[in-house]
Amino acid sequence: MFQVSRRGENRIDIDFSGKLDSQAMRAALDDLLFKSEGISNGRMLYRIGDFDLPTLGAVGVELSRLPQLFRFIRRFDRCAVIAGKEWLRKASEVEGALIPGLTIKAFDLHQEAEALAWLEHG
Repeated sequence: MFQVSRRGENRIDIDFSGKLDSQAMRAALDDLLFKSEGISNGRMLYRIGDFDLPTLGAVGVELSRLPQLFRFIRRFDRCAVIAGKEWLRKASEVEGALIPGLTIKAFDLHQEAEALAWLEHG
């Protein structure tokens, strides 16, 4: 499952769990790009549940859309990642260090209120 919800003018929420194949990845990216249109200085709340690694086809779809994804990510200043697995939280923060202009902060599952406060107020 990959669900994207627009929350006002400058925020989207993403909920991801399960497994993505190429068709699901294509639909997820289309939805993500569509719902983030017009956002600038945006905030993103990304909840990651239990998931399997995407299929090779899904990775291929993602790689083929990298130019669009780079334009997408520039719409956002902050991203709060909520995940139960420590390695996902660490990987998210490393990714944030590699993307200029985007600050990513990771939170454990029970810290959603803190994640929301950080997104809104820093």
